[in-house]
Amino acid sequence: MNSFGNGDIDHPDAARVIHSGYFHPLLRKWNSGNTEITPSHLMYPVFVVDNDDALEEIASMPGVYRYGLNKLKEELKRLVALGLKSILVFGVIEKLPKDATGTNADSPDNPVVKAIPLLRQHFPDLIIACDVCLCAYTEHGHCGILNKDGSFINEASIYRLGQIALSYAKAGCHVVAPSDMMDGRVGAIKQLLTQAGLVSRVCVLSYAVKFSSTFYGPFRDAAKSAPAHGDRKAYQLPPGSSGLATRAALRDVAEGCDMLMVKPGLAYLDIVHKTKLAHPAHPLFVYQVSGEYAMIYHAAKAGSFDLRVALQETLTSFRRAGADCIVSYFTPQILQWISSGEWQQYK
Repeated sequence: MNSFGNGDIDHPDAARVIHSGYFHPLLRKWNSGNTEITPSHLMYPVFVVDNDDALEEIASMPGVYRYGLNKLKEELKRLVALGLKSILVFGVIEKLPKDATGTNADSPDNPVVKAIPLLRQHFPDLIIACDVCLCAYTEHGHCGILNKDGSFINEASIYRLGQIALSYAKAGCHVVAPSDMMDGRVGAIKQLLTQAGLVSRVCVLSYAVKFSSTFYGPFRDAAKSAPAHGDRKAYQLPPGSSGLATRAALRDVAEGCDMLMVKPGLAYLDIVHKTKLAHPAHPLFVYQVSGEYAMIYHAAKAGSFDLRVALQETLTSFRRAGADCIVSYFTPQILQWISSGEWQQYK
């Protein structure tokens, strides 16, 4: 055994590979990069229904609710006091009818259209992003306009998505976030925003890299948006694809998106990192989706690990991979931990 405690290496230069630089919290911080989690790094997804006094817990996502406008105001007032900076709004219709073109995705009675001006009034500093898609409003549950044989009419689909985005923009949102994965929808949205004189007042956050994932199951329950037939594998990315993910992000950047998103998060950290490296000038969002929420929630409830510690590690991995903002259903709990001092940054 040599003086360095290694019988296989007997050279003074071996000391250079022994890491001794993280025995102090500050040294560990210097070695950790920019992985801090603050309220600015979190976006809270909320479901708004067309019943103003509704408060409906989602069975597959314990602790997550659908809110009517009145209940949403109460919840956000509490969270804004804890430091909440941004939300991502999804509309869910229960009383309004669904049809082939998603008429109620942007009708005056749409819960998102109704919520935006009220949220702007009550929470003037809160960033309001709105998901733009058709699946929750169409009778077939798909993300675009269909031919009779079930295939997509792309031009009609992206124009319809542009109309929905424009409606939300006119209502006063700060960000529109197309999640449909139709080819060309970012360009269609930017064109309509430009024509309306709103392009400099509303950002486009593109779900540029959205994979066809089993982890979306609870969301489809929450948004009542499951396809009535078939699946979404033809327009969401195959889980094994890296090249298509690269091309999808390049397409949306070329069409003028302001921010990018990778979805889901935990199973696609390599894609998160690759996307950030390819587009360092674009803020990158990662969505910790409903299935990830349910998986972590139930594992913690079963005693498999401590929820706070598991979330600290998971969110740190998102930041380490390159995410600038994390969309998470755990946001209320994390804000509470940050506010009380229980959330510990890795050190």
